[in-house]
Amino acid sequence: MARKTRLTGFALSAVVAGTLLTGCASDDESLTYQTDYSNHRPLRVVGYPSTGSLETVQKAVWRLADRDADGLAALAVDDTHADATARNWVKAFGAAAKGDVTAEFYDEGSVRQVVVLYFAKSNQIKEIEARVGEDDSWGLTLAEPDPAEATAKPTWAPPKPGRSGSRTSGAPSGS
Repeated sequence: MARKTRLTGFALSAVVAGTLLTGCASDDESLTYQTDYSNHRPLRVVGYPSTGSLETVQKAVWRLADRDADGLAALAVDDTHADATARNWVKAFGAAAKGDVTAEFYDEGSVRQVVVLYFAKSNQIKEIEARVGEDDSWGLTLAEPDPAEATAKPTWAPPKPGRSGSRTSGAPSGS
């Protein structure tokens, strides 16, 4: 009887210890985000991003800086042109993303935000769209398989961040 009690106690202790260790461990996604954060330059932010749009745009800039087209394509909310668009963006903005980048967020950001990226190193400007996808998680619209379209400067965005007040009225409707 004493042996059975010890074995039961040992088994219970093992379950409790395993549960505690699992509860203390970071999940892979959180650890990856923390590692990415510490390995990259901070993103400068203008406007009012939502938590989801900010995280998505930050990851996009990191993937650009790392020249990781597959990782960038994985952020797509629709994968129809994601691979080609990601390759275009990495080729066009990858080197510049290693330097200072400012993201100016437009719209209110509950389900979609237009974001203009300003790459200080190259003076390039890129309009992107972060939005909630069908699975209710944030991602990017990657629908620019034509390299000319992928690198086109937005005609409506100010030449420097912070000049428009980052209000919904600053971006054209439907962008």
